Amino acid sequence: MFKRISAIIHKEVIHILRDPRSLIIIFVMPIFMIILFGYAITFDVKNVQIGILDQDRSVLSRELISNFSHSDYFSIIAWPATRDDIVTLINHRRVKAVMVIPPDFAENITRTKNGNVQVIVDGSNANTAIIVRNYTSMLINEFAFSLNAQKALPVDISPRIYYNPELESTDYIVPGLVAVLMMMICAMLTSITIVREKETGSMEQILVSPIRSGEIILGKVIPYIFLGFLVACVVVGFGLVVFGVPFRGNAIFLILFSFIYIYASLSLGVFISTQASTQQVALMLSLVGTLLPSVLLSGFVFPVFAMPSFLQVLSHLVPARYYLTIIRGMMLKGVGPSLLWQPALLLFIFGTLLIMISMKRFQSKLEA
Repeated sequence: MFKRISAIIHKEVIHILRDPRSLIIIFVMPIFMIILFGYAITFDVKNVQIGILDQDRSVLSRELISNFSHSDYFSIIAWPATRDDIVTLINHRRVKAVMVIPPDFAENITRTKNGNVQVIVDGSNANTAIIVRNYTSMLINEFAFSLNAQKALPVDISPRIYYNPELESTDYIVPGLVAVLMMMICAMLTSITIVREKETGSMEQILVSPIRSGEIILGKVIPYIFLGFLVACVVVGFGLVVFGVPFRGNAIFLILFSFIYIYASLSLGVFISTQASTQQVALMLSLVGTLLPSVLLSGFVFPVFAMPSFLQVLSHLVPARYYLTIIRGMMLKGVGPSLLWQPALLLFIFGTLLIMISMKRFQSKLEA
């Protein structure tokens, strides 16, 4: 059995080495995508273009404006003269928000210790509007506390953020990109293996040889496990060096769990290969079946707990969901295998079930 499997492995390795262009694409594409997505996908909103309507023109109002002008979050580009100008600025998408300082702002602070400021936010993009509202509230509150304009709170709140104190979104995005890219690349690698044999006419030669369907499947998966691992090392190393993502966990266990994830991803590709009739169909199925679920249902961008119940149930069928828990837990939190063995076990079960189904499916096709 081992000789027959090793013969398939040798045959598949020759296929890989004789196609250097595909090898270049396999290694270059994930690097290109991690650069593109790493810089493009961000939850940090900086240099938000805002306008300020200062109706008070006092020393205190200028101090408040100074807080905004020296902040990285905002860029003051407009000084509307009236409230009608505010509507014009927002409708023409020149600003995302306008802060209105009333004419009695300084007087109210001096007399009543309470100065009201209005912030008008463009709500056409709900996520950006929420972030802008929170940023403006934070700066206004900092200004108020600096002047002792608010009474002391009955409870002293001292927030402390673990694992990502600077709230850098790249530390959260890059490990997720590794999971998404590895699922997509690995599934695409193996999705065309069996279909390629049919299209090139070499399947008949394999059928007349004394080899079983399960041995064919294993022989085709094993080379891509190591190739997928090399791609994973390149992507993770690139994220660590270029984006400065921290790594606080155990590298050995991350390698072990990554092998399990690659195994599950390749198994999905083999399953697609047994279902598809052409290489084009196989590539399309692997792209749609991996990229969209991994991005939308894994927790990569949108938290799973905020999804509807039926989507939460469906997300359990997405391998990237489990690997996201593993890689973010190890890289950002330094979590050990004692807390991550369950998602790793589920990935192994997922991959094994797909391999068994693929073997059964492939055997049925051979007998037909």
